[in-house]
Amino acid sequence: MTKIQFELDGQQVEAINGETIWQVAKRQGREIPHLCYSPEPDYRPDGNCRACMVEIEGERVLAASCKRTPSVGMKVKSASARAVAAQKMVMELLVADQPARETSHDPDSKFWHWAEKVEVTESRFPAAERWHGDASHPAMRVNLDACIQCGLCVRACREVQVNDVIGMAYRNHGSKIVFDFDDPMGESTCVACGECVQACPTGALMPSVMLDDNQTRVTYPDKKVDSLCPFCGVGCQVTYQVKDDKVIYAEGRDGPANHNRLCVKGRFGFDYIHHPHRLTKPLVRLPNAKKDANDQVDPANPFTHFREASWEEALDVAAEGLVKIRDQKGVKALAGFGSAKGSNEEAYLFQKLVRTGFGSNNVDHCTRLCHASSVAALMEGLNSGAVSAPFA
Repeated sequence: MTKIQFELDGQQVEAINGETIWQVAKRQGREIPHLCYSPEPDYRPDGNCRACMVEIEGERVLAASCKRTPSVGMKVKSASARAVAAQKMVMELLVADQPARETSHDPDSKFWHWAEKVEVTESRFPAAERWHGDASHPAMRVNLDACIQCGLCVRACREVQVNDVIGMAYRNHGSKIVFDFDDPMGESTCVACGECVQACPTGALMPSVMLDDNQTRVTYPDKKVDSLCPFCGVGCQVTYQVKDDKVIYAEGRDGPANHNRLCVKGRFGFDYIHHPHRLTKPLVRLPNAKKDANDQVDPANPFTHFREASWEEALDVAAEGLVKIRDQKGVKALAGFGSAKGSNEEAYLFQKLVRTGFGSNNVDHCTRLCHASSVAALMEGLNSGAVSAPFA
């Protein structure tokens, strides 16, 4: 692996071939402002916000550190008077077009973090015309008065998630991000993966649950909990933003299966956690409860037919019932139907339980949850849309 030696702020450092000045600085513990660049996987540097400008000895103009790669012997200054002045000017120009921080959509955004870092909280320049907000989507809000046209949402949609819904339209002062042919977000072909929301550095794109009627952020987490998405068996890693022991927002985490990506279910489909009908304890059917398909159980009050039990008791009841069926009806009377929410490993253990424990080959798997595209591939390759573990 080729190493490139150069000087960064008076210190000799090494860069791996292809590494940018910004990446080397980050590795060395130096902070260079950045807005249009995301260090997350699959985001290419764009260099359009100019917040990360650095000075290179012998060069007339400043360079965008997120795109510029060092060469042998190069001398770079990330905090020289000239570089800092440029960084401040960029932030001041951008602050001019933003709502005031106290009334901004996200006062805790990456944008305001860097504005504070470079000590720019006000602007001498006149504000631009405000764009109207877009509340057409049930899960996300679009407030273009906070947009700095960094292009992160465009790259998130087109290049990372490859949905190709968000783009830039119009020219000059009237240019803005649009959804499809400048449709309202809720009427566009947006699949609601939320990648643009996670990428946005200003609060121009935000989850609707975090905003009040004035489109100002009112909800802040008091802790973050790393977890796995509870839906399909892909195993996407996720970080839940929690307030008062209630999940308010989900963000993708860098895992081997998802690299920070989430789908609409993983990003926004967590409200079932707090649903009053959610079962949090095992239930055992009452001895005198009817077992009639026409006898409907009220999910708000299941205790007309069930009672709460410990996990040990519930497992014992289930095991006794299965053994009774096996002994009275034979092994062919038993069957197992797996869930697409399980991982390949769980699917393997489940079929092992049915085939070895029950002594039955009546085992199948639900393929209707989450992974229609993989079903097509599995059908073509294996002639079955179920998980691939039983074929391994």
